[in-house]
Amino acid sequence: MPKLLSAVQMDAYHRDGFLSPVTVMTEAEAADYRARLEAAEAAWPEAMQGANRNNAHLNLRVLDELTHHPKILDAVEDLLGPDLLVCGTVLFIKEPGDPGFVSWHQDAKYMGLDPYTDATTIWLALSPATLESGCMRMSPGSHGAGMRDHDDTYQETNILTRGQSVHDVDEAAAVDTPLRPGQMSIHNLAVLHASSPNRSSDRRIGFAVQSYLKPTVRQTRGETFVQLARGTDPNRYLHHIGRPRTDMAPEDVAMREKVNDLWSDVLYHGADKRRDF
Repeated sequence: MPKLLSAVQMDAYHRDGFLSPVTVMTEAEAADYRARLEAAEAAWPEAMQGANRNNAHLNLRVLDELTHHPKILDAVEDLLGPDLLVCGTVLFIKEPGDPGFVSWHQDAKYMGLDPYTDATTIWLALSPATLESGCMRMSPGSHGAGMRDHDDTYQETNILTRGQSVHDVDEAAAVDTPLRPGQMSIHNLAVLHASSPNRSSDRRIGFAVQSYLKPTVRQTRGETFVQLARGTDPNRYLHHIGRPRTDMAPEDVAMREKVNDLWSDVLYHGADKRRDF
């Protein structure tokens, strides 16, 4: 019996490679999370810059709570089953007028996760994600063709690690996925997706869990640390770590730095150069 998603929603996810929108909290609750996140930014600005936007759930309780939010996990459980691991998180924040964009790409291309079909990514809006502010666009059904070739562009305003880009995407068939605060999208790691710059007067704050995994997933390019989100992990293919008890505890910051260094090794495996994100 599904916990949150309907049969129609689950069918749409498997057919299209994504599902949007999925409401997991009220706008008031999302506003509270945003306020807590922005308070943390003000207190520890260095914790939210560059590569430190990766895996900040390991040292900030507000992001830890979102990562383990019961309704988010209910939706993911409906798609992946009762045993869930958290592989990593990313803060995608576009300031007003920020030229940063995300090119067409597939999450699984450089993540080293096998099988990537036993994983999914959620993208939660803490501020309005609109056409103006640069909401995500999805290419329906593109996950069915497997991994595509990506060019590493390293474009200055491309906020992906390598500026990785897939060409020859059918833009006319693409679907915009606007979200209200408290709504999320869920997408397959092979679906093509992208987003435009923020041309609005508000910040576009997105929090991605990239990704939730079944315990069947292995890492093929290095080491990866995970948290147990729900159920059990009988295989223990990946290294387990705990959750933060306080904000910015030195041992948690050190663990995040270790995790990010190892994750950078995975994402930039075989790359000509690296950037600080």
